[in-house]
Amino acid sequence: MPHTSLGRTLAIANPASHSGRGAGAADELEGIFASDPSLAGAFELRRTSGPGDAASIASSAGDFDTLLVMGGDGVINEAVNGLMHLPRENRPTLAVIPMGSGNDFARTLGLALNRPKDALSQLFLGERRAIGLGLVTSDAGESRHFAQTLSFGLDAAIALDTTDRRAAQTSQEGPALFATSGLKVFSSGGKCFPARASFDGGAPMPLRVMVFAVQNGPTYGGGFRICPDACPADPTLCVCHNVLQPRLPHTLALFALARFGLHTRSKVLRTVKASSLDIRFEEEEPPCQADGERVHGTSFHVESVPNALDVIVPTGCRW
Repeated sequence: MPHTSLGRTLAIANPASHSGRGAGAADELEGIFASDPSLAGAFELRRTSGPGDAASIASSAGDFDTLLVMGGDGVINEAVNGLMHLPRENRPTLAVIPMGSGNDFARTLGLALNRPKDALSQLFLGERRAIGLGLVTSDAGESRHFAQTLSFGLDAAIALDTTDRRAAQTSQEGPALFATSGLKVFSSGGKCFPARASFDGGAPMPLRVMVFAVQNGPTYGGGFRICPDACPADPTLCVCHNVLQPRLPHTLALFALARFGLHTRSKVLRTVKASSLDIRFEEEEPPCQADGERVHGTSFHVESVPNALDVIVPTGCRW
């Protein structure tokens, strides 16, 4: 297989990803590298066994040229947070082989989803690009980088429910999984959370948050185009939030339109780009997630971290 040089490569594989199919894919990946004499001596594979493993492995990857992560958005988020413990000049290039239910970050990169051989071919023939990340810090003392999405309110509750369903080994994935979780959350009522938000240091605006998504890439929920113009190469993050409080049928329609990015035409929603934002919830802690991982708190500072990582994307990537 013709390839560009990945250099000395450390691979992280989550055997539990994609309902357990990640284990076989990891074995296949190991076999591909072992069978090529030009790759075998410069490749090391480590399998995760539980939460936190990917972050720990990534944080010790400073001697490698490439960190190759096989798994879904959760393990990628862990790896990204591990890499951010290293100085910028010591961070290896991030390469991804998507094996998950949502795969939104890999979708942004333009990689083949849940087809390890195809994704590996794209990486071998790909090119390096610099991307930014998001960083959220809460008054609960939590701080987390996110590669794709941060959200509050209904969409966060849906995202967290999809994470729970994946942990329970559901056979659903992508938009179908997001829709199932959405129906469950909507059936309990569309709760709004009083808050005040400011963008780039501007005056705080009162909100009743139902939808509040901060995106580094266009999609969440396995392909819902919540911020169609979001791009990880931009120095800003893209935010979509409600400015009016819609009735439940209207909310359901907006989520359906978001599958194709058509919800942005609604006067109920506002889309804005910002380098930083602050949001304070006034009554109770809202559902909040970063790349599917729960974040606690009632007051949050969010900022863009430009030029945080180098990634490998398919040749001809549109951004």
